[in-house]
Amino acid sequence: MEMEINRGEYKILIVDDISSNVLLLKTLLVKEKYNVLTASSGYQALELTEKEKPDLLLLDVMMPGMSGYEVAQQIKSNPETKEIPIIFLTALNATFDVVNGFQAGGNDFISKPFKKEELIIRIDHQLSLVAAKRIIIRQTEELRKIICGRDKLYSVIAHDLRSPMGAIKMVLNMLILNLPSETIGKDMFEMLEMANRTTEEVFSLLDNLLKWTKSQIGKLNVVYQDFEITEVLESMINVLSMVAELKHINIKQDYKNHSAIVHADIDMIKTVTRNLLSNAVKFSHEGSNIYVDLNIQDDKAIICVKDSGCGISKEDQEKLLHEDTHFSSYGTHKEEGSGLGLLLCKDFVEKNGGELWFESEKGKGSTFCFSVPLKK
Repeated sequence: MEMEINRGEYKILIVDDISSNVLLLKTLLVKEKYNVLTASSGYQALELTEKEKPDLLLLDVMMPGMSGYEVAQQIKSNPETKEIPIIFLTALNATFDVVNGFQAGGNDFISKPFKKEELIIRIDHQLSLVAAKRIIIRQTEELRKIICGRDKLYSVIAHDLRSPMGAIKMVLNMLILNLPSETIGKDMFEMLEMANRTTEEVFSLLDNLLKWTKSQIGKLNVVYQDFEITEVLESMINVLSMVAELKHINIKQDYKNHSAIVHADIDMIKTVTRNLLSNAVKFSHEGSNIYVDLNIQDDKAIICVKDSGCGISKEDQEKLLHEDTHFSSYGTHKEEGSGLGLLLCKDFVEKNGGELWFESEKGKGSTFCFSVPLKK
């Protein structure tokens, strides 16, 4: 179904060297409530098109001096007028070349003498396409502004909050290390632990948010380098061990004899590993173990993070890794998640030519794995 158009909003330029044809068309179209401009030659048509920017041309093919084809070609070669639709008018006894007409930039053609109803339908059809295109352009521009504003907001939130949160995180880490519970009492120490854990989570979320925003707006380049994957895993295990200790969780390495040089962006792989370990800690029960495993398979290193925590129900598994569901859930200590971490992991792993997948059973735990290409 075509768009309803208000004919009074559109200007139609009639171009014909025979004045009786121009008069007939003008009378007919004015009666149908269109705005009408007229030209009696190709040169005049180009001048008027440049000046008035009509919404549609009714263009006679056979004109002395400059043919309708030539007029159409000039209009279509000008960036400011190339989108204006053209309906060619051709005499029935003239050898009108349809192919040439379309190659010259014509959108439609109609034979003279024409039926009034057919002409009006063809004009309305072209104008409804113009109207639809304008709506799309306007909505695209509005959407671009909204996205631009959103990205700026995300960037400001993530970027400007990251530094102060980083400072608070360091202070709390120092306090926890230097103020044992015997000194400040069990209750105060528990509050300090809780503050420390919350700060770690907020910092992690801001980090994810900043990277996700940059990735989405194309400002995050993948910088490939060759590096030892076990070194990245160990550094991330060290970072997360402190948070894990608060829940008396051990992170164990299952790759004592493995080593692998991979070809990827080291920062992205660190982010992925940190997120998977952080999730494993969040969803693990007190006193349990988390295993980090590394295997070599063909031309890829496969890293798996396995926990024996809450696990994910079949229903919720389908919601993971989908941007539209943006699914998140609570950890064993009611830690909140944003659902952003896993989306970021998937995005980063795929940008580096790998895959991310998981297996999980409600109440028994989850294993999240990702692959990274080995150095060639």
